[in-house]
Amino acid sequence: MSAEDRKEAMKLIDQAVKDGARRNKACEILGISVRTLQRWDQRDGGEDRRRGPLNGPANRLSDDERQQIISTATQEEFQNLPPSQIVPKLADRGIYIASESTFYRTLRSVNLNTPRGKKSNIKHSRPSPLISTGPNQVWSWDITYCRSIVRGLFFYLYMILDVWSRKIVGWAVHECESNELASLLIREAVRREGVDEDQLILHSDNGGPMKGATMLATLQMLGVVPSFSRPSVSNDNPFSESTFSTMKTCPAYPDKPFESKEAVEDWVAEFVNWYNYEHLHSGIRFITPADRHHGNDRDILQYRQEVYQEARKQNPSRWSGETRDWTPITEVYLNPEKLESVPVQPEQKPA
Repeated sequence: MSAEDRKEAMKLIDQAVKDGARRNKACEILGISVRTLQRWDQRDGGEDRRRGPLNGPANRLSDDERQQIISTATQEEFQNLPPSQIVPKLADRGIYIASESTFYRTLRSVNLNTPRGKKSNIKHSRPSPLISTGPNQVWSWDITYCRSIVRGLFFYLYMILDVWSRKIVGWAVHECESNELASLLIREAVRREGVDEDQLILHSDNGGPMKGATMLATLQMLGVVPSFSRPSVSNDNPFSESTFSTMKTCPAYPDKPFESKEAVEDWVAEFVNWYNYEHLHSGIRFITPADRHHGNDRDILQYRQEVYQEARKQNPSRWSGETRDWTPITEVYLNPEKLESVPVQPEQKPA
């Protein structure tokens, strides 16, 4: 802090004290201690009497030595190596230029202390938007962990969700992650739902079970088009993530780990039944996924609309505008473009 700034700070503190403030609080606001203020006051502004060293460090590198470090590190044989590799290689040749830390410090000063290996040119673009206008057009699937009573061991819940209706169309619990087991689940869900060839897109993340050879071969055989999220981007698979969140945050989810695979299956079966047939999903106008999946949502929403219209006729003063929107949602987007406002609605938790 310059002498002028110190004097200005002293004036501000004196004025604050005259106005009723406490000196230590005023000093705290300016980021100084009361002792520092006292020292400044004794010296009429507290001129800094420190002179500092007159000479540089005796072991300071010369310009030629710094340039030698930079030239060595940028040679073709060393340009892809960090100093931790360069210094030992030079020592093996009987050459000592500087310590490893000096290499790092020098390269950092000229902005060369960055990863200098071969950079990947692969760019992962956002997945193309998928539009669903009816059931069994776009499915989303993923795997989540369920804790076991043995520390470090888990049960794995495989779950397939219809994006348009939000209905869970397939699930299974296993003791490992496997693309073979996943392919069996997909095959069974496709058979049960009566999905035709070239009718369905199956979206998932980039995990091993999702991109395994058996899984991809099964999808090709069934005529199902695979779609994948970007690596390490969970937001590209929001419907499955949201469903797992609903499952694990509902009050009925066990506080303790599961004792067996059968215990997980029993609990998940109850959850799926509740989710599909009782849960009023906020993202689809509070219709159960099963009703929407089987085409009952239009009649239900039409009836709700009539109830609201009749209520408005009976007591119009209670409405200042239109009644609640019970219009069916006809399109559901997976990974919509930023310009399109199609938010994924948060899930309602069961009571």
